[in-house]
Amino acid sequence: MFHKEGQKIIITTFFLVVAAVLVAQYYIDVEWIRFAIQIAALFFLIAILQFFRNPKRLVTPNFDEILAPVDGKVVVIEEVDEPEYFKEKRKQVSIFMSPTNVHVTRYPASGTVTYSKYHPGKYLVAWHPKSSTENERTTIILHTPKFGEIGYRQIAGAMARRIVNYAEEGEQVTQGDDAGFIKFGSRVDLLLPLDCDITVKLNQKVVGARTCIASIRPLDD
Repeated sequence: MFHKEGQKIIITTFFLVVAAVLVAQYYIDVEWIRFAIQIAALFFLIAILQFFRNPKRLVTPNFDEILAPVDGKVVVIEEVDEPEYFKEKRKQVSIFMSPTNVHVTRYPASGTVTYSKYHPGKYLVAWHPKSSTENERTTIILHTPKFGEIGYRQIAGAMARRIVNYAEEGEQVTQGDDAGFIKFGSRVDLLLPLDCDITVKLNQKVVGARTCIASIRPLDD
């Protein structure tokens, strides 16, 4: 299954690859060159298909957990001063996606979208400390039943040149549902309350709509 954001690119790539294979077959006489071009074209098509893959992940919403919004690796866990919306300290968990990861963004929790804003910006590498505030990005805030307001931020990287965000203010959303897409390498920051428990570690690989990122701290702590 492939994401709808990749449909045009997949179709265009398919016809270009077919054309390249046919041109090589009928117009290139040197066998090893012809074979190399055809193999390279097919590998390019496979790379595009794997980038836009959209595996189904059935989720039973859990109000006590924040799930990973994307596949990737945890590169930041720290307290930050969030200046855009909360204007106070938040726990930030950042997940970096390589071009080989699934790039679908999924809602990390069920709730109501209270804020959704796009910011144009730079294209610093996604792991750069200033990428959260200077890169092209979208900031989305969800009001959840147990955690209160949480945020997540889609951040473009050096390769990512288009962020797709489906969250609209006032919309009711469900944990694990499709929330958008970031094309060709990127990062997502989660902005969570200080009193929640982070359940992942630095450099841990996480799976969108599968891995628990944070949970509610027990009342007796």
